[in-house]
Parts: sequence; C-alpha cells; structure tokens
Amino acid sequence: MPEQYSPFDAPFKRFGEWFEDAKKSEPDMANAVAVATATKSGVPSMRMVLMKNWGEDGFVFYTNFNSRKGQEILANPNFSMLFHWKSLMRQIRIEGIAETVSDAEAEAYHISRPRASRIGAWASRQSEAMQGRFEFEAEIARYTAKYAVGEVPRPPHWSGFRLKPKYFEFWSDRKFRLHERHTYRLTDHHQWGREILFP
Repeated sequence: MPEQYSPFDAPFKRFGEWFEDAKKSEPDMANAVAVATATKSGVPSMRMVLMKNWGEDGFVFYTNFNSRKGQEILANPNFSMLFHWKSLMRQIRIEGIAETVSDAEAEAYHISRPRASRIGAWASRQSEAMQGRFEFEAEIARYTAKYAVGEVPRPPHWSGFRLKPKYFEFWSDRKFRLHERHTYRLTDHHQWGREILFP
C-alpha cells in the first residue's frame, strides 16, 4: 500500500490516527506509555507514565526531576517510549532525545492538576527510601497545612520532559505471527525515511 503521508509528517499523522483509535478502544488510559531510560554508563530501567501532550515537536510527560527517571534523563537525554494497546493489538516505539519543557508549559499543566496531586508533588521525595507509609502521610499533612489557603505553587524540581523523536516503529499484529512493522527514521535532511521490516 503506498504511503499516504508526506515525508515531513508521516509518523505523526499515523500516530494521531492510531491514538484516536486507542482512545475509543481503551478510553481509561490510552495515553499510558512505557518510558525506558539509561544511566550514563548504559544501565537501563523502565516504567509506565502518562503522556500528557504530543505534537510534531514531541511527546511530553511530567515528573519529579529528582526521581530516578528524572536524574537518568538529565544525565543521559537518550530515551524511548513504547505505547502498547492490547485491545487493538498494536504498539508504537519512539526513540529520540529529551528536552525539558518550558516553565510556562510546566506551570500551565501544574495548575490544571487536582489540588491533592499538587500537594503530592511537594510531599513525595520520589524514588527515595522511606521508613513506612506513615512518613509519606506525614509529609502530605505538612504540605496540606502549609498550603491550606491560596494556590499550591509548582515545586522547583517538578517539570516535564519532551521526547524529540528520531525514530518510530509501528507494529500491528497479524495471524500466524506475520506481523506488520513500519519504521520512520529522521534523516540528515530533516525528512522521514520509511522502511518495512520483516516481522
């Protein structure tokens, strides 16, 4: 089947179509995505996050920059995402380079969050060991009292990362493991080179 998109926007158009399908098929958490990071020395780790925004400038999620993933991305900006929609038997791998979102973007998203989530961003020393749940609950109570009146400001360590894609792989399940794999790789001429891979 001929490629129906221009070489400039092909992977983003395809992602948008698949994501819309996923929102209908998996309405509760279609934006859940696995994020793989690595230390400077190349030791990998992976976890699930929620993508909060996307466009041709990249794919955004928010986190505590003092967390393990935050520290790893700040030290090694190469990371990847994997969307897997079981109901559709589809997945999309995206690889690229991280950049931090602007303060204005981080502020806008922070303000949109429920108040309890904004309190939690202060109370959680994400990825650090704690003595027990009571320690976390005590921190929640402390910051709830501190910000009992007025807005809850954004913590200086809380912001977002944007994955600037260099590579996409779109995978579709087919019977007898005869799957379809379409890839797009950003060329030196800032166009998307397309390939079809053996499954």
